[in-house]
Amino acid sequence: QVQLVESGGGLVQAGGSLRLSCAASGRTFSSYAMGWFRQAPGKEREFVAGITWSGDSTSYADSVKGRFTISRDNAKNTVYLQMNSLKPEDTAVYYCAQSTRVLVTPTPLRYNYWGQGTQVTVSS
Repeated sequence: QVQLVESGGGLVQAGGSLRLSCAASGRTFSSYAMGWFRQAPGKEREFVAGITWSGDSTSYADSVKGRFTISRDNAKNTVYLQMNSLKPEDTAVYYCAQSTRVLVTPTPLRYNYWGQGTQVTVSS
């Protein structure tokens, strides 16, 4: 069983930065890709960023490319999402998730463990 706990969310002004962390329990963290997703009120959950099991490859949604950076530390069982140049449209609950695969996929159905989410609010 894997448990994922996100932290680092909060309220920030447009143009600001936040760093989200996701701490994982269990022994399988370093074996699978990890992803960050977000869900705004009234909208479907969407892929934000993903990273392979080794951390050597990443993938981003077009809407965050160049502003967000995903990274992982397998020794600490933690994945991060550095968010810069935040915009009001980035406001959402952000979730980390562990994939069933070693490579990144943007499909939520390919992720079998999810955190409880952390709220990010960007004011204009």
